[in-house]
Amino acid sequence: MSIENNPLVKPSPHKYGAVPFNEIKQEHFIPALEYAIKKAEKTLDEVKTNTDTATFENTALPMETCSELMETISLTYFNLMGAESDNDFKELAQQISPKLSAFSNNVHLDSQLFAKVKYLYENIENDNLNAEQKRLVSESYKGFTLNGALLNDTDKEKVRKIDEELSKLSPKFSQNTLNATNEYTYFTEDKSELSGIPEMVVSQAAETAQKKDKKSGWMFTLQMPSYIPVMQYADNRKLRETLSREFGKISFGGKFDNQDIIKKMVALRYEKAQILGFEDHADYTLQKRMAKTTETVMNFLSRLYDVYYPSAQKELDEMRELARKDGVEEMQAWDSAYYSQKLKKQKYDFDQEELRPYFKSENVIDGIFQVAGLMYGLKFKEINDVPVYHEEVQVFEVHEDNGDFLALFYIDLHPRETKNGGAWMTCWRPQGLYKGKVDRPLVSIVGNLTPSTEDKPSLLTFMEVNTIFHEFGHALHGMLSKVTYRSLASPDVYWDFVELPSQIMENWLGEKETLSLFAKHYETGEIIPDELIEKIKKSQSFNAGTMGLRQLSLGMLDMAWHTGDPSNVEDVVKFEDEAIEKTRLLPKVEGSTISCQLGHIFGGGYSAGYYSYKWAESLDADAFEYFKENGIFNKKIADSFRKNILEKGNTEPPMDMYVKFRGKEPDPDALLRRDKLI
Repeated sequence: MSIENNPLVKPSPHKYGAVPFNEIKQEHFIPALEYAIKKAEKTLDEVKTNTDTATFENTALPMETCSELMETISLTYFNLMGAESDNDFKELAQQISPKLSAFSNNVHLDSQLFAKVKYLYENIENDNLNAEQKRLVSESYKGFTLNGALLNDTDKEKVRKIDEELSKLSPKFSQNTLNATNEYTYFTEDKSELSGIPEMVVSQAAETAQKKDKKSGWMFTLQMPSYIPVMQYADNRKLRETLSREFGKISFGGKFDNQDIIKKMVALRYEKAQILGFEDHADYTLQKRMAKTTETVMNFLSRLYDVYYPSAQKELDEMRELARKDGVEEMQAWDSAYYSQKLKKQKYDFDQEELRPYFKSENVIDGIFQVAGLMYGLKFKEINDVPVYHEEVQVFEVHEDNGDFLALFYIDLHPRETKNGGAWMTCWRPQGLYKGKVDRPLVSIVGNLTPSTEDKPSLLTFMEVNTIFHEFGHALHGMLSKVTYRSLASPDVYWDFVELPSQIMENWLGEKETLSLFAKHYETGEIIPDELIEKIKKSQSFNAGTMGLRQLSLGMLDMAWHTGDPSNVEDVVKFEDEAIEKTRLLPKVEGSTISCQLGHIFGGGYSAGYYSYKWAESLDADAFEYFKENGIFNKKIADSFRKNILEKGNTEPPMDMYVKFRGKEPDPDALLRRDKLI
């Protein structure tokens, strides 16, 4: 096949430039990527050899646009790798990641390119540039300096080697985690073991067993829609213990072990930070974060810890009391979710399973669309005339109220063995300049939520609906982006700001005005009764201390791995135990780790950034107070949030954008007020 006919290179024949999944094959990626890299390098050579004085037009603009094709190909690959791929496809990352890393380093370590960017940066006020162009130049300059442009040749070479190695380790970590998750199943033909487990989960377990060629019985997996309900509801303590121990062992030992990968990654990250003149990886990473310094992050986590820890202890004491009535003298990790559900039922006469019938997944999707309509005037229309990468994927055209096209929106909700765990939002094509014109984005949300069974549609838990609202918040950020240059487009903003648009959306789910729009019983069509809504509202801050402490422990573990010199760590478990000991409420489960499956920091972009969830929660709690004071569907405030935050991408510093929206800096105690802890 000639390169011009490669479906990853030639223009998409589909409307809105939709990805031609029906044509793309595994063997297309490497030739397409190599072609795209050569094309980009040719443009960069022209920039370097141009003897005219550096200007935005002859330097910043071609540097911004030269990698368009390369980015499209890599996004397509990595999005498919996460959502729909086998091990052969995943192995391609060991070729693709180093090529991308080498290209990035070839740019950032090139002294001629840096000289031109430096000239632009130092003369930024002399050129007739608009605010976004100035931001592009200053972010480009910062990118060069943070990636080694000021280093000598020997150190530049060291950075190249480190980046190449890191580029292989991260996808390998994710591949191992998925394989280890898929490897384990628990099969039983003893119905008594299923006591307490919700009927829908039991039906799924029966279908899973059939798919694995069992004539009868039930099979549970470590995928969330199977694992979590067992931990919350199974009366059989031994079953809970078995699954809990297996979950804790994901990628810890065995053929999919991640321990050496972690040790290599943290050592390499530290070494790179040192070469670049920073104390450690956290110090390096926080240069492009709202928090700015390790001290700020640690003070923030400590402030929350002082409130969450005593609150979590009290909550646990209440659970222990319930457990003792069942003859459990010492609560273990596999008891907490179970007794948490029991306590919630006792306190609020409320069981999450009561809500499932009202949360048919199709109705929930309709619900998020209605919310977006009321807030931003958006309209969603399902289409079937563009390709998808799996038959379960739905695609929607998104339009403004006036009919203008805004985005294509892909939704992929249910687990598969070919899909990574968790939930995420991504772009197949970000908004911004592409082939000379500003294009609208192709946005996707991917999840692992409760699938349908033979006799019931997909009925979601409240937490799963919350996940949809969260990821939809990210999706809106991507869809509503309104910038010129793709590298500044939403949601590519500072990492501790990126969760604000997602986490603020979760607030709408707890409100009657929202639930009344879509929470209808899947059989009767009855709108969710007020008494159930009241129970949801009353129980919203239930176990806020325990859940907050859990997030803090992950944030503290992340910072421990990335502050100081971790290169001498020999024992992953020992290091982890010491890092989170002060957050531990229950006895340590021997033979388990968190780190070996913590994809956010070893397989994703959250290294020295996991604190961002709580940081952004402080922002979203403060922002939602503003909505609550004026009406949650207040058009004027929604419009301000859209114009000042969602549309802006990284065209301004995050705090400036927030203050323009809110009129003041956020109140850090808003989160603790919402949790009813102060």
